[in-house]
Amino acid sequence: MKTIFLTLIMGLFSMGAVAQNRFENAKKEAAAKKELILLNFSGSDWCIPCIKLHKNIIETEDFKKLEKENVIVYVNADFPRNKKNQLSAEMKKENAALADMYNSKGQFPYTLLLDETGKVLKSWVGLPSENALAFSKEIREVQQQRK
Repeated sequence: MKTIFLTLIMGLFSMGAVAQNRFENAKKEAAAKKELILLNFSGSDWCIPCIKLHKNIIETEDFKKLEKENVIVYVNADFPRNKKNQLSAEMKKENAALADMYNSKGQFPYTLLLDETGKVLKSWVGLPSENALAFSKEIREVQQQRK
């Protein structure tokens, strides 16, 4: 009985360590590397502007350079509707908490540029009108202003 109890307790503690919050990790990484955080709220399987944002901006090489060059840490808070695309319970909980903090109106897509403490520096509601290069340039300008 003691063995079962100890196994359960150890399992619960290890799940808590593994399920550490992506956003908290992003804040730590941003602070350590002097990066910004780009938080994107999307509905990856139902929101047409969200799908376009990912295809035309986030999945491009211009955008990916921002991550490679330590300009941003990217966090996607996704809210899929299709059963086959559902997220884990931990991810759903984290995304809901992020929405409570930053997207109480439930806008999609909604993209925020944050500092390492989570303070909003800039936001985009809907699909940005810029292409990937212009969007990336805008983020770089905010970073330069902070130096």
